[in-house]
Amino acid sequence: MGKKALVFLADGFEEVEAVTPIDYLRRSGVEVVIAAIGQSLSVKGSHGIALTADTTIAALNETETLNPADWDCVFVPGGMPGSSNLAACVPVGNFFREMAKAGKTIAAICAAPVVFLAPLGLLEGRKFTCYPGMEQGLTGCTEDRVVIDGNLITSRAAGTAAEFALALIEKLAGGDAAKKLKAATLLPGIDS
Repeated sequence: MGKKALVFLADGFEEVEAVTPIDYLRRSGVEVVIAAIGQSLSVKGSHGIALTADTTIAALNETETLNPADWDCVFVPGGMPGSSNLAACVPVGNFFREMAKAGKTIAAICAAPVVFLAPLGLLEGRKFTCYPGMEQGLTGCTEDRVVIDGNLITSRAAGTAAEFALALIEKLAGGDAAKKLKAATLLPGIDS
């Protein structure tokens, strides 16, 4: 059975940080479901690009598929005010806590680790990374482009979205899948 990942989008999300992992994960055979936190399937990014989600958080709740047993991974892009909008969505925060408690992969990039994950207590005692300068007052932050600490994967910004996606692929689909994706997309650093 294939792996399943859920990504939540809120108005103001960073487009590259959403599209790159969604695309690369799907190319690697991971089923990715895009869930809008609002009532509309259309979600507008921080640079005016709208994406059409597959479903909404309300629909996931109605069908009782907002359950950690149904997913292997949940992730969110950064961007502002997208990260703040995610942080204001209690059901998304509760789901992230449940996924973490179940030992499932949770991931965030750019502003989202600090603005969304930190208030949920999901960075406590963990190594992570985020957009430079946002880590003020938090311990455990590194300047690495991607940080994997157990079931937590974090990354720095739009420029690290491909590396973030590769870390997710490796975790969910394995090293061979990540290597194939790198070769197929001509990402730098591919072993020859």
